[in-house]
Amino acid sequence: MVDRKNLDLIYKQNLEESIIRYLADVKNVELRQAMDLYYKSKLARQIESGMYGIENMDYKYLVQDLIDNEPELFR
Repeated sequence: MVDRKNLDLIYKQNLEESIIRYLADVKNVELRQAMDLYYKSKLARQIESGMYGIENMDYKYLVQDLIDNEPELFR
């Protein structure tokens, strides 16, 4: 049986995987680079800490938010 804490962890891991894959597609970069960009972002910290319930948003929206609000990552 999976408890709530483990379920939340699995959900966040799947969300992060979707974000990284979609970021790689949108920015036309390799998965390793997309992973590096994501884990350097404020978004990654917000998802990890569960700030604002942001982890419940769609991964495509979150990628667009990352691109729009953290342009310094892509320079």
